[in-house]
Amino acid sequence: MRARRISPLDRDSYQRAARLILSHHLVTTRYPDRAALPLLRRWATELREDLLELFGYRLEVTETTARLFTVADRLDPGGGARSVTDRPFDRRRYAYLALALAALGRAGGQITLSELAEQVASEAGQVPGVELAPERATDRDAFVDAVAWLAARGAIALADGDAGGWVSDPDRGEALYDIDRPVVAALFRPPRALQHLHSVRGLLAAGDRRDGGRSVGTAEVARRVRRALVQRPVVYAEELDDEERLQLALPRTTAGIELLTGLVAERRAEGVALVDSSGRMSDLRFPGVGTVPQVALLLAGEICARVSEPGSEPVRWPRPADPEAELEAGLDAAIPAAGVFASLAGDAAPAEAPPAPQPAPTHPLVEDSWLAETAAKLADEFGRTFAAQWQADPAGLLEAALTVLERQRLVARVPGGVLALPALARFRGVVVTVRERDPRLALAGEDSNEAEMS
Repeated sequence: MRARRISPLDRDSYQRAARLILSHHLVTTRYPDRAALPLLRRWATELREDLLELFGYRLEVTETTARLFTVADRLDPGGGARSVTDRPFDRRRYAYLALALAALGRAGGQITLSELAEQVASEAGQVPGVELAPERATDRDAFVDAVAWLAARGAIALADGDAGGWVSDPDRGEALYDIDRPVVAALFRPPRALQHLHSVRGLLAAGDRRDGGRSVGTAEVARRVRRALVQRPVVYAEELDDEERLQLALPRTTAGIELLTGLVAERRAEGVALVDSSGRMSDLRFPGVGTVPQVALLLAGEICARVSEPGSEPVRWPRPADPEAELEAGLDAAIPAAGVFASLAGDAAPAEAPPAPQPAPTHPLVEDSWLAETAAKLADEFGRTFAAQWQADPAGLLEAALTVLERQRLVARVPGGVLALPALARFRGVVVTVRERDPRLALAGEDSNEAEMS
């Protein structure tokens, strides 16, 4: 590794660059900030070698962009694009995003929002199930979410006008954007064209040709485990096959990541998590500030107390066998079979023989009824510290808090409740204090209370 030859004085800078590109796979002159690209350009040579050695990732750095081409080993239902309000993109927003990228690739140096919408609407009309009608407010909102995603990454830059005015009234509002063509070209670079795929698995490391008995070298198994460690909050041993479990148990598997990123590997019998004390590599910090993360932390502590209660023996269930199967089936169903070039797609993937059944580890089940009762109790005790929108929606707050815990892989959803996964035990014994603010601040119009959790 090149990281071993970097002096201790420069190592912090190098590790910041590594964390930056691993958390933002595209870096431009303005995204995520103006200091990011110069930092990556400084360490481009070293990062290019280390990222390829450790993960099999390819890094391309130019004067205006840095693009990390990652390798996916699994489908991630919790991944994907999100709006500026942290709303996950739906099918319509993804369609608008893809069509907008195509339109920008054909455009000149500038384009107005209405022109872009017109081109996207024209192309959307040729895709079954997709439509952009500017007269519909919901379509305009979805379209502007896609445009804002592109603007945040520097593909386009507002030169004049206001997108909000167009959303309010497309006949009167307008916005003019400058187009950064290198960023547009760097944004969408799939490993294979969709017209060459029978299944979405063709975009994964294993491809959509499953050669049954083909063995994978030890080095590639180690890369696969390292990729899981930087892509998931926690890697549980029960999710891995025998070769991967062996690599996960070896200290050298995580040593390279620790040296590259400055993160610390926390090992337990059940698995490994990389702890990011800097808070700059994770897309979702936990614990965090705000009503939903705080309630999620409170709920984590309550669940820990529930499953470890003396004399209590909660029902134990195995985790869902294949949580990716439903997502894979849905994505495969959306591939237009008539548009696949059979000569380039290769043979359809043969059905694999199912592996020999192994006893599935079980985890404590926490029922929906208990979760609802606990959420109501927390609302009664701490509701005055919650944001106003959540004070009136306790059921929605519970759902949002469980989503946070699920994204952190601390619980797993099952019919009738959630399973308490091993990493949740890190948050047992949560202590809550409510700090009263200075009454003079309340007179100025601020909330009089806030919750602090530790």
